[in-house]
Amino acid sequence: MARATLIAVLKVLMILILAGWISLWILKPTNLWTKTWKQAEDSARSTVFGYYGLDFVVYTFPVIALAVIGFVYLHMLLREPRSRQARNSTTTLFNPFVVNTFLGILSSFEILVVLLFLMFLVWTFYARISNDFKKLMPDKSLKLEIWQLKFLRIATRFGLLAEACLALLLLPILRRLSLFRLLGIQFEVSVRYHIWLGTAMIFFATLHGGSTLLVWGISHHIQDEVWKWQKTGRVNLAGEITLVTGLVMWITSLPQIRRQKFEFFYYTHHLYIIFLIFFLFHAGDRHFYMVFGGIFLFGLDKLLRILQSRPETSILSAKVFPSRAIELTLPKDPSLKFTPTSVIFMKIPSISKFQWHSFSITSSSSVDDHTMSVILKREGEWTSSLYNIVQAELDSDADQMKCIPVAIEGPYGPATMNFLRYDSLLLVAGGIGITPFLSILQEIYSAQNSSRYKFPSRIQLVYVVKSSQDLCLLNSISTLLLNQSHDKLHLQLKAFVTQEEQSNVTVRELLNDLSLVQTVRFCSKQSSSYVVQGPESSLWLAGLIGVSSVVFLVVLICLSHTFISSEKKKGVSTEKLMVHSYQKKVSKEKSPSWVADLIILASFIIAITSSTLLAIILKWRRLKREIPPVSPNQEKAIETRGLVQEHEIHFGGRPNFEEILSKFPNETGGSDIGVLVCGPEDMKISVASSCQQKSEGLRMMSGKKKKPYFSLHPLNFTL
Repeated sequence: MARATLIAVLKVLMILILAGWISLWILKPTNLWTKTWKQAEDSARSTVFGYYGLDFVVYTFPVIALAVIGFVYLHMLLREPRSRQARNSTTTLFNPFVVNTFLGILSSFEILVVLLFLMFLVWTFYARISNDFKKLMPDKSLKLEIWQLKFLRIATRFGLLAEACLALLLLPILRRLSLFRLLGIQFEVSVRYHIWLGTAMIFFATLHGGSTLLVWGISHHIQDEVWKWQKTGRVNLAGEITLVTGLVMWITSLPQIRRQKFEFFYYTHHLYIIFLIFFLFHAGDRHFYMVFGGIFLFGLDKLLRILQSRPETSILSAKVFPSRAIELTLPKDPSLKFTPTSVIFMKIPSISKFQWHSFSITSSSSVDDHTMSVILKREGEWTSSLYNIVQAELDSDADQMKCIPVAIEGPYGPATMNFLRYDSLLLVAGGIGITPFLSILQEIYSAQNSSRYKFPSRIQLVYVVKSSQDLCLLNSISTLLLNQSHDKLHLQLKAFVTQEEQSNVTVRELLNDLSLVQTVRFCSKQSSSYVVQGPESSLWLAGLIGVSSVVFLVVLICLSHTFISSEKKKGVSTEKLMVHSYQKKVSKEKSPSWVADLIILASFIIAITSSTLLAIILKWRRLKREIPPVSPNQEKAIETRGLVQEHEIHFGGRPNFEEILSKFPNETGGSDIGVLVCGPEDMKISVASSCQQKSEGLRMMSGKKKKPYFSLHPLNFTL
């Protein structure tokens, strides 16, 4: 009871902080806020806190506080037993509302948030422009005409819209410190929000910079203004560098370039360091505090990822499937637990020292204590190189097996397993998209007799492949499929082989043909190889964020008082001292603005460095308790007694998802149905469209009986 009360209090507190932070952004363009804030800054100048401390606490700290409280909330939530997922009024908000090939799959909740954000941008732009036009003053330095001056003000306000997008830009790509975990949104899904925000930011920044250059060109001041690095105010040259850097990152992140030239995209995207530094010099410290919350969390998140990927581990074994796919087995700490659909990021230095690739974990931490597995398919240059290494080792007759060091980040996954608590589940996979479902099925199977989790007992797996040999990817769950006579779990497989003609082969024959799968074992040097330990606990992360933010604020105040505040002189009366001090502080604020900017950078570096030292100490303590890698167990023979004859295999055609959804409630029973789909985008759109139509039709039906409802969860197996 006390735990439930604490969870409710933390949830209310997070809602209040978020509402307050959003209110700040809404009120900021108003005259009321401008006057109130100036008075608050003037009052803070005479305190130890200073205006810089006030700006940090009001604009930046709410985001950091959300992260700290959020991790405490997740820690409490993970220890709270949950009942089966119940249908409620908010369920429909997360179901597909817009489904098409251009926009993809959008829920009502996503559309609502996007519309509210657009309304906020319109409000900010209108409020700023209306105030600017009322107080329009001639520019003595540029000697602009009235229309040119108005156009310049409009261009300036586009920069504020880009700033609003930047404030949210880095939050969706946080991996360990992700705030989206509070909403149950996966990292792979939230990446598209980063893409949307980045595109909007570059659009507004281009309008801001391009329009400003246009006014300078028309007024014949472009040569004088472009190279200006003013001592105070907006630094023009820094803004131009920021815009060019942002455009380079945006262009190289387009799908056509990112997918074909991943390394080029990866390297150029690290220009974000230059982008953020010059944005600070261009916008100034006061504007930087508005966006600093996401930057601060991103810096800590990057630090934790770097530390976690060291030291390296090594591959224990690999299975080679006939479909040009391989399953890698990695050692893990027995205490490392992760939820189904979790992903890891992997780097193999022998292939590339900088490339990281994400893969869904196919094993379950409830089943395998010492190992975890991922399956990848030979498609791009990186996966082809790894496949060739494994194949060469398989063909080799050498007595000494090769050691393949790998660096691992993660696992990253949903905070809870609420997305699995339905009356029944429909799993739809295409090709390599089967990977997240392998961990789901093993997790459900292992928890059949658990009183803590209530999973569905009736599941249907629809698997679409090009050739019958691709069904070998089901090797890890073959026992579940072929031996269900005495199990509570009822699992039915419907396989669709699209590029083969009718055959007499059965699912049983395909799954029992172990000759199609070859296994190679690699050496593991216990002296230099470590098991995957995973991220630190949520409470530890909350503490690290809190300590880092306090260190930053203390260092910021100390450095600011040293280099910005005026010194008191002896022998001066108190009244004169106050006047002199205030005038000197004001004059000091008119001194080079880069002083305050450098103080922010120095404070951030010191805070990150102290967090690094703390994290390294804790990491070293964990490594002292290191458990040596354990070799994977030998393959167990598949028992086929009590074979369920309901599995189906269809050749030469694609599944009709509308028909499958229509029959599914009668075949499995239950009114709350979870639909999980992972595969090509056209498959996801087809399933989402069918769910949307079916749910709308069921909603229109009348009657006292509770009608079945389909809740869709699209999954990604790669970025």
